[in-house]
Amino acid sequence: MERKECHPLLKGGRTKGGKYKHDFSSANMEALASMCEALLPPIESEYLDKKGMKPTNKAIHLFWKLSGSHLSVPHQVAEMLVERALPEALTLIRVILSMLSTRLGTLLLCGSLCLNKKWPFINNFSNISLENREKVIQKWLKHRFLTPVRLVFIYIKVLCLIVFFSRCNENGENQAWEAIGYEVESDENTSNDHKERPLEKGIVEAMNEDNLSLPQSLSQKGLEIEIDAKNNILKVKCDVVIVGSGCGGGVAAAVLAKSGLKVLVLEKGNYFTQNDYSSLEGPSLNELYELGGTFASCDGNIAILAGSTVGGGSAVNWSASIRTPDYVLKEWSENHKLPLFSSHEYVSAMDMVCKRIGVTDTCVEEGLQNQVLRKGCEKLGLQVDYVPRNSSQHHYCGSCNYGCRKGEKQGTDVTWLADAVDDGAVILTRCKAKKFILVDNKEGCVRRKKCLGLMANFLTENITWRLQVEAKATISSCGALSTPPLMISSGLKNKNIGNNLHLHPVLMTWGYFPDSISDLKGRSYEGGIITSIHKVLSDDSKVKAIIETPALAPGTFSTLFPWESGFGFKERMLRYSRMVHFITIIQDKSCGEVKSEGRIKYELDEEFDKENIKDGLQQALRILIAAGAVEVGTHRSDGQRIACSGSNEKELNKFVESVYATGGPMSHGENWSIYASAHQMGSCRVGVTEKEGAVDENGQSWEAEGLFVCDSSLLPTAIGVNPMITIQSVAYCIANRIAVILRM
Repeated sequence: MERKECHPLLKGGRTKGGKYKHDFSSANMEALASMCEALLPPIESEYLDKKGMKPTNKAIHLFWKLSGSHLSVPHQVAEMLVERALPEALTLIRVILSMLSTRLGTLLLCGSLCLNKKWPFINNFSNISLENREKVIQKWLKHRFLTPVRLVFIYIKVLCLIVFFSRCNENGENQAWEAIGYEVESDENTSNDHKERPLEKGIVEAMNEDNLSLPQSLSQKGLEIEIDAKNNILKVKCDVVIVGSGCGGGVAAAVLAKSGLKVLVLEKGNYFTQNDYSSLEGPSLNELYELGGTFASCDGNIAILAGSTVGGGSAVNWSASIRTPDYVLKEWSENHKLPLFSSHEYVSAMDMVCKRIGVTDTCVEEGLQNQVLRKGCEKLGLQVDYVPRNSSQHHYCGSCNYGCRKGEKQGTDVTWLADAVDDGAVILTRCKAKKFILVDNKEGCVRRKKCLGLMANFLTENITWRLQVEAKATISSCGALSTPPLMISSGLKNKNIGNNLHLHPVLMTWGYFPDSISDLKGRSYEGGIITSIHKVLSDDSKVKAIIETPALAPGTFSTLFPWESGFGFKERMLRYSRMVHFITIIQDKSCGEVKSEGRIKYELDEEFDKENIKDGLQQALRILIAAGAVEVGTHRSDGQRIACSGSNEKELNKFVESVYATGGPMSHGENWSIYASAHQMGSCRVGVTEKEGAVDENGQSWEAEGLFVCDSSLLPTAIGVNPMITIQSVAYCIANRIAVILRM
């Protein structure tokens, strides 16, 4: 079947036209638009003159004039709320907006700031002056007894800012980008000569199929097909079915296909190659990430990034390829009694993985953020190391988190999955597993259930079939956030399923480096995302935290950076391109849970984890100051920061030592921070007994024969570093063991 031209959002960044899909009332939309306007208000020239600020060009002049209520921003926010918010959160948002659309409700939520001297004396929210609306929002952010209102505001703030700073027109342009010094790498600067699609001979893309063509396409790929028209079921038979195509699923597919088994990989996302990628933040987030990059824990305390495309996290991660630390392997082998992690088998697996994905240990040219990290560490006499990456040492792509347009990053989509299709594997996109098919096992068997395959649905309107896959082995590789809900919804009861979730919670620090600092070249979003790393050590040389640099395009940057006032926020955004950020990552001892889809509960350990984060934040600030930042700060809600140039060493030290790990937005403290997570693991951990883990040392469910897990949820604990190499190495070992089991 001829491939259709598809994925226009990724290539052209078009916004949707026509009627909006949300069902917000006009009154609610008026309140929502008024909130967006207060977040990003239009600033008049007279106000700028009073502040002694003169726009230096037309782009900056326009930026000051722009408002968060302009164009379609509020409507796009409403659509995203309907599509992505948890039901109870959406209900709360509707209630708050409805209250703000009435005078009485506004009085209850805004107090005296909504009063005026003329009848009817009380304004609803949209009729409050812009200045007073800003004061109301400031009150919401600080008041400890208004946390539900704070949560509503944060939902709206995040979506408003990400729409405003990441949306683009048909030409891939945004009105604010020139003013803040951001530009997307053009096609002329990107090597797109490589036109082939590495997975072409094994890929079946549901978005290009229909009810008639799909069975034919699957059959042509060597799969055994049967149609049950009465029940509207398309039945497929294979040796192994794998749910997910990321670091775990990709490796498992390659290993098992090479062993001579017929493998089918189900992926709910779409398939993209380097020629499809645009580096446009908004469209790329929508297409490549869970919930368009707006996934969060139930309480809104942690923002979560997780890939949702062929290649999974490996297609959108930051390239860091760090081996499992020795102290982690020792903990797993000794404390958890898992001999694999002290074996030659595992070391050989790491060697094999690093070789297959082309890991290099150095970087020829570093971007601004990593230059700062290296310079600051060297000034302080601290050790700073190069980060191994699955790309060449010359790789200088700062937007690999939106897919590598240069084709140099070696994710599973161009390595392990390519190997798999070469050996006959089939990858079916836009197909989501719904439940495993479990039946009672034979009497006397170790496991009470047996898995015969799975049921799945297509996520495209042109196919109405339900999919039933019959397989000798069924492997869940859909990640630590999706594997547990799938297992639980299938009827599995092991207490470890969905528990022991680790997130590597992250807080950030920043430093401003004006263009006048001549020895530090470039912009914050340019160059390899992570090329340098500093380890924060305890007195006994144990790693407390690691400091790395993040990828922060304007939309993501704006959602995490503290908002204090409309004018102040715009002023900060104008510094975006020379604002350097460091992330502090810890090996969290805290555990969360994910028992149902999209619902993550997680609470940070008050003593151990917060202490380590604090030490990491303080060290990061010292490094920024040593590197020459003129101002440094954190993402704390009150805009915690200090000007370095006018402060003496004593004042700077006092500031640094005052920094601590705050609670999240739903905590009752006046100051709070939004945490972030790009690494999720441990929620179906391996264990030597059913009591200790959800699966055994072969990755097989303790409850169901023939059902395996092969992804980050297997890890016994957090590892404290970027987990790609660990996940792939574990998957390599588990997949080889599955191949042995199937040959018995």
